[in-house]
Amino acid sequence: MGTHLITGAGSGIGAAVARRLAERGEDLWLLARDAGRAKELAARYSGARTLVGDLATPEKLDWALGKQPLPERLDSLMHIAGVIELGAIGDLGAKAWQRQLAANLVSPAELTRLLLPLVRVAKGHVVFVNSGAGLRANPEWGAYAASKHGLKALADALRGEEHGNGVRVTSVYPGRTATPMQARTHQQEGKEYDPSRWIDPESVATAILAAVDLPRDAEINDLSVRPGR
Repeated sequence: MGTHLITGAGSGIGAAVARRLAERGEDLWLLARDAGRAKELAARYSGARTLVGDLATPEKLDWALGKQPLPERLDSLMHIAGVIELGAIGDLGAKAWQRQLAANLVSPAELTRLLLPLVRVAKGHVVFVNSGAGLRANPEWGAYAASKHGLKALADALRGEEHGNGVRVTSVYPGRTATPMQARTHQQEGKEYDPSRWIDPESVATAILAAVDLPRDAEINDLSVRPGR
């Protein structure tokens, strides 16, 4: 049984991963943006422990985690939470850029910095759930794609830095997945949302857990998961 810290466990891919790990009897630590959300997560996943920290304010995460008990080790740190705001480069203001960079890039970097000693103890695994937008940038997706391209750079650098410490690092690039975030994205695009067209979050969870469960003689660095329909 391992110990895993997950962001984004409230819905979508994060919820699928958390549920699967809970069913396996793993030890879960779930990051919530506030005390109310933490209470909801604790009620949903029996035995899970919660930490409160808002990814919208990465500069406060050090203080927040310093006020709460932490696990002694982490077999995995899974960065699954994210936000998206679409808009043309000529229209999207600085605050929209800052919100996406904070939640999608700076907070994962800061959480990794703060929790890396616990991952090193376990010779554990850091998983960054990225996006197809982390590999290419389409019109209207510039700010989100920039945050996800940065997340790829973070993962690549971390992998090289921590290889000698026995820490594995995986980036997962899901295509469009049937999540509440995808529904909001379609709304921003002005498109009808049909979840049956897109990847089931359970399929992405399967890919993530395959990387985490891989025997120690191997490591999956980058994993793309594309819609099969």
